[in-house]
Amino acid sequence: MMARVRYFAGAAEAAGTDEEQLDGATVGDILAAAERAHGDRLTEVLPRCSVLHAGRYVDDHSTPVQAGDTIDVLPPFAGG
Repeated sequence: MMARVRYFAGAAEAAGTDEEQLDGATVGDILAAAERAHGDRLTEVLPRCSVLHAGRYVDDHSTPVQAGDTIDVLPPFAGG
């Protein structure tokens, strides 16, 4: 399933893009596709990021993804 992946702040810098379409059946599949597409810089950032699926925080990367879903990748933000 193609999902819209949006990267923010340091994750966008590591990916070299703010947004893209990636294919996968689960959140984990989508993140693995992102790592394959963008290499070591993104691979280093992802473990520190929060991941939202359809606007909700997910920590279970086996969460199913439907066509057109949005995955947000948010690194930790400084400040308050």
